[in-house]
Formats: sequence, structure tokens, C-alpha cells
Amino acid sequence: MQTLWPDPDAYELSDSALERLYDYPAALDRPFVQVNFVSSLDGAVTVAGRSAELSGPGDQKVFHLQRDLADVILVGATTALVERYRGLKHNEVRAERRERLGLAPLPPIAVVTGKCSVTPDSLLLADTLVPPILFTSEAAPGKEALTDAGAEVVVVGDEHVDLNLALAELGKRGLNRVNCEGGPRLFGGMIAANLVDQLNLTMSPLLTAGDSGRIASGPVLAEARRMRLAAALRDDDFLMLAYRR
Repeated sequence: MQTLWPDPDAYELSDSALERLYDYPAALDRPFVQVNFVSSLDGAVTVAGRSAELSGPGDQKVFHLQRDLADVILVGATTALVERYRGLKHNEVRAERRERLGLAPLPPIAVVTGKCSVTPDSLLLADTLVPPILFTSEAAPGKEALTDAGAEVVVVGDEHVDLNLALAELGKRGLNRVNCEGGPRLFGGMIAANLVDQLNLTMSPLLTAGDSGRIASGPVLAEARRMRLAAALRDDDFLMLAYRR
């Protein structure tokens, strides 16, 4: 893996250099959101319904690093279901990195589910060491069953999830290093609410055609959000870009 920007002479990146590139600002007093996506060259976010076929070794290394650096992983319910999310597990690299950075041993997964569509037997609850946080609405059914199954259910809105309130709840819990893994509707909502601080986008060297959606979907903005390039990495034919506002 080599750096194209900001240091094109750093052809081989150490793990510590990657940490510095993707780490969060120091002494955060509010949630800072990094959104992570992989996309084909023609804009597809999935192949055969999942993102795994777009990924490669370098992208996977960065993906796991980003999880290790976070206080919490934020994801939409549909993405959690399709990608078969479950709680994170301990490993030697993760344990050393998180202890060195003063983070909790494992980050919880926080799921945005306006209709409370996560079921009590979901792997998010059945296969985890840290209880998930479920952000949902007052109108959603089934909240009691999820609480009984071990989830922390947090109501942040009457009919729909208010993302500003959800981020405020994470801040109250000291979970300011937010790693958002999509999907497109959640990302679109985060853009509309002006909650995205950084986008980490891997460009996969594939052309897929088909009818897969783009990385964000949601309301049309009155004005586009401008970002600046913070880092560009190359691994084989994959390009990994980091843009910060």
C-alpha cells in the first residue's frame, strides 16, 4: 500500500502511519463521524446484493483499522441485515491498538432502525460481547422485546429517527469517535443533516453495470457539501480516498 497524498514518497505504509491517517481529532467534545464506503468505478455499492465482492485486501485492512479506532460503529438496519452484522470480537491486533489508544476493549454497534426491524434473535444480539444500541422511533413496535433480549433501545423521534438526536445520545455516552458504515439511506440522511465530518471511499477496480444504487440516497440538498482531500492511498488497482470537511 502506498501513499499518493499527502506524501507521495511514502511508498510503503506502516500500520502506525495508517493509524495516523485515519485517526480522529484529539480531545473531541462532540461526535466526529467518519463514513466508510466501497464503490465500483461506475458507482455501484454492491455486487449480487452485497459489498464484499467489491473489496480487496487493502480495503479490508483499512476497514478493520477504522473499526479499531472507533468508539462506536453506526449502521443502518438494512445494511446490518444484508451484510450479516454481529458484534465485534477480540483479536491480538485490536486489543493492543485499542488499549494503547485508551479505548474500550470493543466498540458497540449502534443501529438506526426507524421501524425497529431488528429481531430479538438477530446476530447483533445473539452473537456479541457488547450490547448493541438501537436508535428507533416512538411509533415503532417491538421495543420491549429487544430490550429484554439485551439491546439498549433509545427512542430519538416520534415517527422517524432524528439523526441529530441519535448523535447527541452517542455524545452523552462518550462515544465521540463514530465509524458509520452506511448504508446509502443512512449516509444520505447524515449528509442532509450536515453530520458527516469525513468520507473514506475505496474505489474498486470493477465495472459492474446493473441497477445497484449509489453510496448515498436521500433528499436533494439546497447546496452541495464541499469536502477537501485529506489522503489518497493505492493498493494494487484499488484507490482509497479520505475527504474531510
